This record gives sequence, structure tokens and C-alpha cells, in this order.
Amino acid sequence: MDKTVRHSAKSALKAIVEGKSRTDWERVKAMKDEDIDLSNSPELDDEFFKNAKRVDPPIKKKRVTTYIDETTLEWFKNAAQGRGYQTMINQVLHEYVDAQERNSKAI
Repeated sequence: MDKTVRHSAKSALKAIVEGKSRTDWERVKAMKDEDIDLSNSPELDDEFFKNAKRVDPPIKKKRVTTYIDETTLEWFKNAAQGRGYQTMINQVLHEYVDAQERNSKAI
């Protein structure tokens, strides 16, 4: 019986780089898609993607002070249920910047 061992991504990468990985990489490389056991990985359907949320890698943020009108601020606080509303505002601004960059490239 195989023993499951958990590693952090950092320790797993270190083991691979140092050649200490116990994974049979040649066997993995030789596997075909149909050889992979997906019984514990359900197919991602339209319902999954309808409820999916964008998750960006952490980006270094800079503290700023800004003025936001009360109704807008209250909307974000209510939408975030009071917690994480600043993150939500940042996400909206990030999406806006992305959209502006996409539009400028399309011209």
C-alpha cells in the first residue's frame, strides 16, 4: 500500500530540483490522457463556470487615501457584507483597467 505524503509546493520543487523526488517521472510522461484516473475530479460544467470567481495572484498593493461618495461606499460594503469591501473595490478597478487596455489594443 502506498503512503500519501503531503509537501508544500516549495519543498516539492526543492526535491525535484535536487533529484530527490520519488515520483516515477518517466511513467508519468508516458501516460496517456485515458490512463489518468479522474474519478475524484468531476467534469466542470456550465454551472461551475457560472458561479466561478476570478482569483488573481497576490499583487503588491500601495496604500492610498481617496474619497468615495457615501452611496457607492455603502453599496460595496453591503455587497461584501461589510468584510472585504476594499478588496472588492480594487477588483472592480482592476477589471476596468483590464477592459480599457483590451479596448485600446482592439483599435
